[in-house]
Amino acid sequence: MSPVTKKRIGVLMGGLSSERDVSMRSGLAIYQNLQELGYNCVPIDVGRDIAGVLKKEKVRLAFLALHGGTGENGAIQGLLEVLGIPYTGSGLLASALAMDKEVSKKIFAYHGLACAPFIVAGQPRRSGRRRMADLPEPPFEPPWVVKPAAEGSSIGVSIIRERDALPSCLEKTFSYGRRVIIEKFIKGREIHIGILGDRALGGVEVRPRAEFYNYEAKYSSGLTEYIMPPQIDGEAYGRVTDAALRAHAALGCSGATRVDFIVDEDNTPYILEVNTLPGMTATSLLPKIAGAAGLSFKDLIEEIIRLAIRE
Repeated sequence: MSPVTKKRIGVLMGGLSSERDVSMRSGLAIYQNLQELGYNCVPIDVGRDIAGVLKKEKVRLAFLALHGGTGENGAIQGLLEVLGIPYTGSGLLASALAMDKEVSKKIFAYHGLACAPFIVAGQPRRSGRRRMADLPEPPFEPPWVVKPAAEGSSIGVSIIRERDALPSCLEKTFSYGRRVIIEKFIKGREIHIGILGDRALGGVEVRPRAEFYNYEAKYSSGLTEYIMPPQIDGEAYGRVTDAALRAHAALGCSGATRVDFIVDEDNTPYILEVNTLPGMTATSLLPKIAGAAGLSFKDLIEEIIRLAIRE
């Protein structure tokens, strides 16, 4: 048995975010496979007492299966660094940058990656001095994509096609945070690229039955068609893959990430976001991409562990 196999691994899952249910599914899949591989591991549902639990369980490596909120925005990564516990995935800063859509878009643009035009709307003051109707209107024509600035898994995302629908949509979206992104809707193919370490594993094109690849389409079996490899020409696929690697590096990411794009009719890849802790459920994209590249689920989680130890 290797030293890594003996090392006590805590699979951190659940947590307090809006993506708790998906995180539990990811975490249990990882835990069950680690058990089958003979690792010394323990499942941990992350609560406010997480530091005490990690100490009690004598965790020496944290496998992060958290999605959204403090699990993916750098907070848990900072805690683990203070505790001196190595962990899978990207570090504190990269995690925080990737989770903040406003900041990450500005970084992507600086590095020459195509982003949809967007504006940021701040939540109106409770005093009533600034009403919903006073919020800025985008300087580009609808349709618009409205989304929270710091959520994942398409939580709180809406597509609106009429200007009159914007105030009520914003009011709903502000329930997820104080900043909202309003961006130009780009019509095209949705392509996701899996990154492992410093290499691109491949990509998948998603074709949801819904209007877009929303939360339900992502995590409900049968609601999305997955095309591997994506049905775009080789040159366009190469541009998407190159853009994914550049985005991963621009944020300083490590471990496994999934980079999401819309490729328009001119084959321009518009980056949507970088997911620093991609889903690991039965319907998740990273395991599908890894499988097409010849990596089983067990191979994938072992490689993620090796990358964490190497970092």
